[in-house]
Amino acid sequence: MIGSLYTRVVLTFLVSVIGGTAIALLMATWIFKDQLNESSKVTLRGFGQDIVRIYETLPLQEADSFVSGMKQLNSYHIRIYDETGQFQSYGDLNERSTVTAEQIKRVLDGEVVEVDKTTTEPNLLGLPLQTEKGTKAMFVVPLVPSSSFIITLLLNFVAYSLLAGSLIILIAAIFLVRPLKKLTKATKRIAAGDFNVKLNIKQKSELGTLARSFEEMMHGLQQLEQMRRDFVANVSHEVQSPLTSISGYALALKQVNIADNERSRYLDIIIAEAERMSKMSDSLLKLSLLESQSQQMRLVTYKLDEQIRRVIVAIQPQWSARNIRFELELPTLTLTADHDLLNQVWTNILGNSIKFSKDGGVISVSMKQEIKSVTVRISDTGIGISLEDQKRIFERFFKADRSHSRKYDGSGMGLAIVKQIVSLHQGDIRVESEPGRGTTIIVTLPITTPTDS
Repeated sequence: MIGSLYTRVVLTFLVSVIGGTAIALLMATWIFKDQLNESSKVTLRGFGQDIVRIYETLPLQEADSFVSGMKQLNSYHIRIYDETGQFQSYGDLNERSTVTAEQIKRVLDGEVVEVDKTTTEPNLLGLPLQTEKGTKAMFVVPLVPSSSFIITLLLNFVAYSLLAGSLIILIAAIFLVRPLKKLTKATKRIAAGDFNVKLNIKQKSELGTLARSFEEMMHGLQQLEQMRRDFVANVSHEVQSPLTSISGYALALKQVNIADNERSRYLDIIIAEAERMSKMSDSLLKLSLLESQSQQMRLVTYKLDEQIRRVIVAIQPQWSARNIRFELELPTLTLTADHDLLNQVWTNILGNSIKFSKDGGVISVSMKQEIKSVTVRISDTGIGISLEDQKRIFERFFKADRSHSRKYDGSGMGLAIVKQIVSLHQGDIRVESEPGRGTTIIVTLPITTPTDS
């Protein structure tokens, strides 16, 4: 439990505050002991003299009424003795305060009596009081210290407490921030491109958890760096092939003695390769927008079964020329999603199914509705995908059957785009396949796509 960073910080803070408070209290008491006593005596004298002036100014009955209603009685207790020793009391009685007969006699004789504070009794002030009925002895006892002095004392107390606590916490923080300094140095090394960093932080507290998470992040950055390099290599490879063809056939067109049919064929190849580069550029831009979530979804409610049927009709030239037929099981279903993005999903998946199916093959499309989701299965009878390649088919530029890369055209980004669109709809996509026995792509989408908050 002590190993927890939270517990350690709390304990350190408590020790610092308690230690600082104790030190500040001792220092404040020692420094302001005399000032406290003197301030109390000055305030007591001032209050007593004010009472004397009241009795000198007002008739006795009005003066008694005025004094009994004073708010200062919350802080002072007043006793007024006559010559017989009887007294009239104002304010809460302080049981610790005692007045002797000798003190009463001295005040009645016109003397001012002042008794300093002791450990058992508060300060005491006795003043002669001239009234219509003769001289009386007034004794005033403070119940609480002066408020202004208390404020001053508290301010000084807080100042000393903060000073002492700050010194203690600064010393304690040195032992708390060492792991953080290691993390800071490691961050600088990673920013410089060095991912081979060992923290050697074996604590089991939150700092240890942070260090392990940092190491996991570092491994993730290594993988991202490798993916970046692979991406650059793949783009370079994919771009280099059409550029080589375009450059070669462009040079061939410069020949003088070239037949018209050959010239036309060369131009067709150049145009086809240029279109291939254009499609790859569009796919890269589309994928980049999807991965950065810059693509704003335009949610509409429409019939999903009709959308899939329209996509199949739109790509009819691709499957009718190879005598491929479709088996559809599409019940009526309403979905709220981005129509254009999902249209591209079905186009890419069905295009792959047609491309890798044999002539005269069958493609099955079925749809099943759950409580809050819909599952679409698209199955073909094509060449299939190995188990190893199934783990990577949604990566950009990946081609499952690399030995057929020349036969089956494509940049390898279609399923990567599909994956991002499905994820953007908070759905799921997976593949089931066996080499030589076809492939099934399974897409699960929520019937109502949550909007971004």
